[in-house]
Amino acid sequence: MHVDTVLLKVASRCNLDCSYCYVYHMGDETWRLLPKRMSDDTQVAVASRLRELRSEQGRAFSIVLHGGEPLLLGVAGLGGLLCRLRTAVGHDCGISIQTNGVLLRPDVLDLCAGEGVSLSVSLDGPAEVHDRFRVDRAGRASHARVLEGIGALKAHRSSESLFSGVLAVVDPATSPDAVYDWFAALGVPSVDFLYRDGNHAALPHGKASAASTEYGRWITRILDRYVADPAPFRIRMLDDMIKLALGGVGVKEGVGLTDYGILIVDTDGAVKKNDTLKSSPPGDGFSADWSVHRHSLAEIAASDEFQAYHRAQRPSSSICGRCPHLRICGGGMVTHRYSETSGYDNPTVFCADQTMLIERVHEHVGRHATARAA
Repeated sequence: MHVDTVLLKVASRCNLDCSYCYVYHMGDETWRLLPKRMSDDTQVAVASRLRELRSEQGRAFSIVLHGGEPLLLGVAGLGGLLCRLRTAVGHDCGISIQTNGVLLRPDVLDLCAGEGVSLSVSLDGPAEVHDRFRVDRAGRASHARVLEGIGALKAHRSSESLFSGVLAVVDPATSPDAVYDWFAALGVPSVDFLYRDGNHAALPHGKASAASTEYGRWITRILDRYVADPAPFRIRMLDDMIKLALGGVGVKEGVGLTDYGILIVDTDGAVKKNDTLKSSPPGDGFSADWSVHRHSLAEIAASDEFQAYHRAQRPSSSICGRCPHLRICGGGMVTHRYSETSGYDNPTVFCADQTMLIERVHEHVGRHATARAA
């Protein structure tokens, strides 16, 4: 078992209060017990464990700084952490930051450029879409401040390597055409569209039932625009689905049957499962009390419990096993499969949506093949 991604929760608090956040608004309260920032001692332990992991598994992995909001470390704190990480793993392992963009300033960007770090910004679309859910802790709109940060990012001399793209959470009540056109006009390099978190016990926002297709209709329209656009921004989920439909391999978690070794390190050094599981019982932890202060990451990855967690990425439902779309869908995100009656032994709550999208992908691929043959 190889670890592909180590996600460092370097700040357990956030300067925004997004109403759909799985960390703060989906029932899990463990963040209240965690240190607000990852301490120097924990950073040193993390760097040491990453150095060990790189040596022991003999292959590189990605390091993602996450939160909360990772830029709450401040420039000096972020600089110290990035220095420790680069000293530990060199430039062999990619380092990226997922940020809400509010604290993006030239000094932060200079630091990231110097350390070879890329940034992805959370931005849901135009103000009327974004500000409906992504507000600060006083309930104020955040869109203008995020755009200011993106403006600084795009204006930076190293923008091409710094700005990896945007993460956008889908609201199926919005116009997909308006959202697509707005991102195209903004000139972002890519958009990673994400469905709202939810499951069979707590349906995602905007979804009437597990059989309804609100998200499927929305993202299918995005696909139609994407395929027709002569110069589109990249959309990773759709790229993966098209590649999978053509017999290739995907690279995005939650699509296709590729397995990913993902570890989460909290601000206190505790090592957890993928933290999106906070949105569904029994939460994101391991039963073992793993910590970078006491255990190597390679030891954790070799444990029976981690192996079981890793295998759980593959869907266990017999419905998925019989589905002709399984190779592309992959059963969706694990957290979206949960129900109170059968745990995670279900298709994703977005099964009907994904079926609609995959069938449209096949239509586009088939038309393209026919056109080329003609």
